[in-house]
Amino acid sequence: MYNSVFAQENEKTFPASDRVTVERVSYKNRYGISIAADMYLPRDIDRAEKHAAIAVSGPFGAVKEQAAGFYAQTMAERGFVTIAFDPSYTGESGGEPRYVTSPDISTEDFSAAVDFLVTRAEVDPERIGIIGICGWGGFAINAAAIDTRIRATVASTMYDISRANANGYFDSINADQRYELRKQLNAQRTVDAKNGTYELGGGVPDTLPDDAPQFVKDYHAYYKTDRGYHKRSFNSNSGWNKTSALSFINAPILAYSDEIRSAVLLIHGEKAHSRYFSEDAFKKLKGDNKELVIIPGASHVDLYDRPDIIPFDKLTEFFTENLK
Repeated sequence: MYNSVFAQENEKTFPASDRVTVERVSYKNRYGISIAADMYLPRDIDRAEKHAAIAVSGPFGAVKEQAAGFYAQTMAERGFVTIAFDPSYTGESGGEPRYVTSPDISTEDFSAAVDFLVTRAEVDPERIGIIGICGWGGFAINAAAIDTRIRATVASTMYDISRANANGYFDSINADQRYELRKQLNAQRTVDAKNGTYELGGGVPDTLPDDAPQFVKDYHAYYKTDRGYHKRSFNSNSGWNKTSALSFINAPILAYSDEIRSAVLLIHGEKAHSRYFSEDAFKKLKGDNKELVIIPGASHVDLYDRPDIIPFDKLTEFFTENLK
């Protein structure tokens, strides 16, 4: 069921570390979709012992060779067994048609990562955590609400994709506008059905107008430059299947987040346009093992790949404490 080979090439957007070893692994989720992942292990790991493990994914529209891999590699340098995976229908993972996403399958992909990790000889099945970045921060919280095997969750620079699709940025869409959005998306379904193909929404534009919002300029600076461009990243190229948005409009992914009993850490940039997603998500969480950390001066994208800004010491402390 699970396959593993040593990585043969580095397509990653971040420098490789000589303090870890990397294996390419694959496994199936409960829908039978093959998930591709990179497994990072501390170079001096004792495989005869059981270790804490962390599964990482995100941002929404990215691949494992981008921010998720950077987080996974860094946490492996700090002693954890980690994997960075491509979500279903994306990157090197399976699933047809391509470029599709849904709240259920995206959440399931985290649980499938846990399924994989609990089978590993070097992993303690009672000490597994997850990290979700951007839109995958929301899916990570949803996974923590449904999967009690997840003992600690970090959501970094989180988007609530359901809320963003249903309400627009800053909750700017009302019920009438949402109805018009449904009409447009269902009209697109008709077009797709007749054409036998799926229209893509477009990723980050190649060029931006001078009056583009700052957060769009930030996305461009990551996804469209050598800093973060990747040939398999949707945001770097043609974007998601347009009608994927439909499944999120009627499915709020954080509905049961107030029932999470395991530890949750939310981190967000002070200047991020998306900051309100983490602040509102934190208000709903219950218990004294939940924390929100706001990083002074940081934007949304700064928490993708800036080692001087991402609070890896805090993440290490959080997982060490909650995966012991």
